[in-house]
Amino acid sequence: MVLAMVEPEGRRRFLLGWSTWRRAHQAVAARCRAAKRATRQAFGREGPLKVTAIPPEDARLTDEQWTLVRPFLPPQRGSIGRPPNDHRAVLGGILWVARTGSSWREMPEEYGDFTTAYKRWKLWKERGLWRRILEALGYEDLPGPATKDVN
Repeated sequence: MVLAMVEPEGRRRFLLGWSTWRRAHQAVAARCRAAKRATRQAFGREGPLKVTAIPPEDARLTDEQWTLVRPFLPPQRGSIGRPPNDHRAVLGGILWVARTGSSWREMPEEYGDFTTAYKRWKLWKERGLWRRILEALGYEDLPGPATKDVN
């Protein structure tokens, strides 16, 4: 603060404003950390997610599963621009994450980019498609992050 007082008027105003903003946001972060600690102490820590190793070839969608799920999915985009990632491959990757309890980054490359799978899962979840897909496949209680709620 002392150094800010020797700066020109415009720069001084900026530095003092920045300092006020930073202190306020640090205080909010400190309150959030304290609340998180209190919640953990009150309810106990949850154990880590159970991770199961499933080879990618065992996690693929069968033809019967695909016929159940296909009506729920939006149509693939046209041929203009970048070619779209196949819904079936991406859904296989999402289900691999859901079945194994692994993180999105650990998704095998044969299902495509994990960011594409995550974004598509998030979009389908927001639209209510993901819950219907899980119900159609009978997978409501899978251990992975793809079956948990997004905050």
